Amino acid sequence: MRPIKYLSGAQAVKMIHSGQRVFVHGGAATPQYLLGCLMERAEELRDVELVSISLQGSGEISSEKYKNVFHLNSLFVSPNIRSAVQEGRGDYVPVFLSEIPRLFREKLLQIDVALVHVSPPDSHGYCSLGVSVDIARAAVQGALHVIAQVNPRMPRTHGEGLIHVSELDALVEVQEELPEVSMGGGDEISATIGRFCAELIPDGATLQMGIGAIPDATLSCLNHHKNLGIHTEMFSDGLLPLLESGVVTNHLKRKHAGRTVTGFALGSRKLYDFVDDNPSIAFIGIDYVNDESVIRQNPSVVAINSAIEIDLTGQVCSDSIGTLQYSGVGGQMDFIRGASLSKGGKPIIALPSVTAKGISRIVSMLKPGAGVVTTRAHVHFVVTEYGVAYLFGKNLRQRARALIKIAHPSHREELERAYVERFGRDFYTLH
Repeated sequence: MRPIKYLSGAQAVKMIHSGQRVFVHGGAATPQYLLGCLMERAEELRDVELVSISLQGSGEISSEKYKNVFHLNSLFVSPNIRSAVQEGRGDYVPVFLSEIPRLFREKLLQIDVALVHVSPPDSHGYCSLGVSVDIARAAVQGALHVIAQVNPRMPRTHGEGLIHVSELDALVEVQEELPEVSMGGGDEISATIGRFCAELIPDGATLQMGIGAIPDATLSCLNHHKNLGIHTEMFSDGLLPLLESGVVTNHLKRKHAGRTVTGFALGSRKLYDFVDDNPSIAFIGIDYVNDESVIRQNPSVVAINSAIEIDLTGQVCSDSIGTLQYSGVGGQMDFIRGASLSKGGKPIIALPSVTAKGISRIVSMLKPGAGVVTTRAHVHFVVTEYGVAYLFGKNLRQRARALIKIAHPSHREELERAYVERFGRDFYTLH
């Protein structure tokens, strides 16, 4: 292999010009150094569109001072760019996570330059996209030019994330720690919801869970389960104890038996060290990981996702608060549908009954402008700290009665009044 020539960050980002569309690697692979170099060119650039999902870091590039230089066109609104989207310095593309690679490959979003964060090349010249293969591989394949931040702290992961140096137009050598995300300890409400969710999970199930207090609480209740499998868009610290104890074996999965399948990892340094050069963890493109035809082939898929609010008919809003864009569609529908089609599968929406301010998350009607991420036809199980509502096959009145039973007691009377106004007084005779 020929010697690899590295450029400085300042040299590399000169490849980016005004009016171009630039993909930015997301999650724990957010290329902080390259973004810093790009911001240093702010006076030379105008109208550079940045396409990404869930960026980590300060989000400075989305600040007011760069409003005429960089415009974020986000595929999933992360907290550090939320204000930019809400204030008009950025936009949001509603799209299923599984379909984002198609946007790149079919040139619906033509990427001029991709900024990625990779591990150092091995003896054969292959770098790894590390902890974020998800949509990044498709972006690299569709980009006209690729600039890579090469970091020895980036894990070399197995799966589909390998990229040869010949595919890279510029390499910039850096050494920086990956961003770490910790949810800390959960509260008693999360613990109760976690116990209810765990009771729905049979031995031999295949799990999809995200990061957060409820997924972690659920996972902590699975210590006595057997032969669990993992096929999930996101890999977080909550899974490590189950893998280390042998509760997760992946033996019963039909797809990639014996291996944990994921699109990206986000969590602690311990997690990043665990996936480094670990052949039992396969990082694969999200168009495959989140493909419902793939998901459904595994046994008893249990998918646990959350919501901002859910109405009495079962419509789930999980990406906005009214018209305020809060996050994104993500992979919720991919896994809700995949789990529902899996033999013995259980798609679960799990959420506290009220917000931190005491506002009910189970509502008579969604807020004006709220986005329906998961339709009422797709919802099966809804879990709060007050129990489990099973909605599949239920009519609108039955659904409403089931959801009122798991709402916070202080809001049930109000919801009952809404029920009577909509459906009549049968609530008092049939529930």
